[in-house]
Amino acid sequence: MRAKTLAYISLFTALTVVGAYIKIPIPYIPFTLQIVPVYLAGALLGPRIGMLSQICYVTIGLIGVPVFAEGGGFGYIFKPTFGYLLGYIAGAALNGYLIQKLQLQKIFSIFLANAATLSVVYLFGCAWLYGSMKWIIEKPLSIQDTLFFGMILPIPGDLLLCVICSVLIYRLKPQIRRFILDSQAAQPTENKQKTNYL
Repeated sequence: MRAKTLAYISLFTALTVVGAYIKIPIPYIPFTLQIVPVYLAGALLGPRIGMLSQICYVTIGLIGVPVFAEGGGFGYIFKPTFGYLLGYIAGAALNGYLIQKLQLQKIFSIFLANAATLSVVYLFGCAWLYGSMKWIIEKPLSIQDTLFFGMILPIPGDLLLCVICSVLIYRLKPQIRRFILDSQAAQPTENKQKTNYL
């Protein structure tokens, strides 16, 4: 894996860490800015590298580095919020796939890809929240309460971030592509065909 690719992965892993520490405490699921790097990683880096940035983030947290919103360590898998972290991995891959495969360029179409990503994050998050509260913490939530705390409560802020990130992606993607193409032009001829960051 090229040094530049590793740098991209590290950058978006770090951005996810920063997003985890910017949070608003609400019951069960704190509202954070972690979803922002998920949108951006998938859209700007593509599905594979975007997903790797989130796998790296989750892996670092599970080995004990306190990068999650509520700490770190392998025991974090038993927390009600762990499903959202798995959702970030799937969401970054989905967002990159939709934007790259369908060649989405308009703000509204990018917003729809971001909304699909958010839906996947909620799917993983709510499923894990329900199971964790029922079988691990043994303080079960009803399906209605799970959806309320796991999706309905944070969704206004997440949708706002979804809109903001759609505009950011629209603005940044051409610049990122131009930067990468310029970098490719500076490489030796035999290496150009092997570089595919987006």
